[in-house]
Amino acid sequence: MPTPSGGLEVPLWRSIAVFRFASLAYVGVLVLRDADRYAHPLAAGGVLLVMLAWSGATAAGYARPAGRRWPLLLADLGVVLAIMLATPWVVGRAALAAGVPTLTVAWLAGPVLAWAVSGGRRRGAVAALVLGGADLATRERISQSSLTGVILMLLAGVVVGHVARLAVTAEERLQRAVELEAATRERERLARDIHDSVLQVLALVQRRGAQLDGEGGELARLAGEQEAALRALIGRSGGDPDDDGGSRDLRGLLDRYATATVAVSAPAGPVPLPARVARELAAATGAALDNVARHAGGRAWVLIEDEGETVTVSIRDEGPGIPDGRLAEAVTQGRLGVAQSIRGRIADLGGAVRIVSTPGQGTEIELVVPRSGR
Repeated sequence: MPTPSGGLEVPLWRSIAVFRFASLAYVGVLVLRDADRYAHPLAAGGVLLVMLAWSGATAAGYARPAGRRWPLLLADLGVVLAIMLATPWVVGRAALAAGVPTLTVAWLAGPVLAWAVSGGRRRGAVAALVLGGADLATRERISQSSLTGVILMLLAGVVVGHVARLAVTAEERLQRAVELEAATRERERLARDIHDSVLQVLALVQRRGAQLDGEGGELARLAGEQEAALRALIGRSGGDPDDDGGSRDLRGLLDRYATATVAVSAPAGPVPLPARVARELAAATGAALDNVARHAGGRAWVLIEDEGETVTVSIRDEGPGIPDGRLAEAVTQGRLGVAQSIRGRIADLGGAVRIVSTPGQGTEIELVVPRSGR
């Protein structure tokens, strides 16, 4: 799992660097205290310098988002493992059996924390189990305190990984909230400007030309449609997330079809659907309205019904209706608007299409989809 370079993770990486140097200081105190009991005290001093250099290298590497990837993570784990495996030779098995601490002590938890922050609970647990197993393998005698240390390191990896994932999620949500607020403010500003100019002009053209015949009446009708479309656009409260993993409010997607001849009715509250389901349902609705415009003319009504487990969109017109057998005939002629653009989309979502048409009394199309899609 790649690690986002978000700002909320930066304090966690800095905390890991502080932990490394603080735990290294503790290691230095123990080395000075127990050096006379080591099998190779000079080698212990060299290992201490290696640990100091590696602490500085990881602090610099993890400070950059590009450095928080597998090469440095694996190298970090490998260096600590090498130091742990060298402990029996440097300290001596007799000293370890007598209770002398290993060289790494708490310093070995550095890679566990780094893996946890970079990849969450599972990655932190894996690093903790690897290092914990190596730590137990270097000991002559496994005591309750050594087992407790391994358990604490495992818990640290799981907890820190969980907190790191929460930080990433919180940052993503904060970013979406900031973007949504900015979009809402810009929409409100545009709405004020449009209301003061374009909408007033369109409304004036519609009123003055409504009683005219010919091209004047047609211009008035077009002005009315554009006024209705603009009012629907600026009347929406804000944008929806535009990613396949999020959800979208179906009302916002269908509002765009509102015109002077198409009325859209929706519940007072949001109608959230998975993004793909909402887009496909809106596209099928658009295809149905295209058929109304081409074959029925006149007015059309779109109704959104949120029924809990399912969502239904009804499109009704006042046209001449569909003659019996006309849809099957259209399929044989290769005209697949209803078959593919409407039925096909809804079938892919696990839904159903119901068409009720009476000659001379219009047509009603019901698009019913499960909320979760398929």
